[in-house]
Amino acid sequence: MEKTKIDYDDFIEIAEGVYWVGFADECAGFHCNPFLIVDNDEAVLIDSGGRNDFSTVMLKIMRTGTNPKNIKRLIYQHYDPDLCGNIPHIEAMIDSDELKLISHRENNIFIKYYSVKSPLECIEAINYCFEFKSGRRLEFIHTPYAHAPGSFMTYDTKTKTLFSSDIFGAYDANWSFYSHIEKKCLDCNSATDCKFKDDKCQVTGMVDFHRCIMPCVGALRYALERTEKLDVALIAPQHGSLLNTEISREVAIKRLKELEKTGFDWFIEGK
Repeated sequence: MEKTKIDYDDFIEIAEGVYWVGFADECAGFHCNPFLIVDNDEAVLIDSGGRNDFSTVMLKIMRTGTNPKNIKRLIYQHYDPDLCGNIPHIEAMIDSDELKLISHRENNIFIKYYSVKSPLECIEAINYCFEFKSGRRLEFIHTPYAHAPGSFMTYDTKTKTLFSSDIFGAYDANWSFYSHIEKKCLDCNSATDCKFKDDKCQVTGMVDFHRCIMPCVGALRYALERTEKLDVALIAPQHGSLLNTEISREVAIKRLKELEKTGFDWFIEGK
């Protein structure tokens, strides 16, 4: 889909019953992507966003035709404020005794400090999955230390959409809703700059983000290997652009696997 055809002021359906309900600022460089999954009369909200994003997120949810009370679960793939900051407002709007929050136990230790009122469920205690009444399954894939101990990804088995949290995220002024990473990027071995001198290259922003945010290469590679085992049609990271083509996913995995140092190891070299 071409960027000019996308109305960022509205929700965007990225797969059957899966909606982006975030805020787009093309000059910001850093984008947070909350996602809503609707299945009949049930809905799940993934990484609902920061405090300042609440009004945008909730307005777009309602524009999908979803009654907030039909949101049965809030899923938080780690505990950062850009994911969890608006929890109290989201809870108040949903106002349902059926609502529960799902995360890893390591995350829930911190998530409770966002003045959470709803019960907290640990993915370990629910066998790493959530099932809608229709039988549609969301599978939770633990990716420890990528970047938090309790980080995980969420896989929608119906649409083969992988909500990858910080994996495949980017800090990039060349943001677009869907990635424009191309086949030619497979042959680019530059660690910092695009050898094709393409000012729209998004690989550098992705690589630099992972160098900064991932504590170690081992954690990143473990997450990438788990991704490769899945049958994925779309990767929807919590930051940056969606990887909606096979080549963009192939390039992203290849370039991230090539990283030799991230986090403290990258820092200690003075990079």
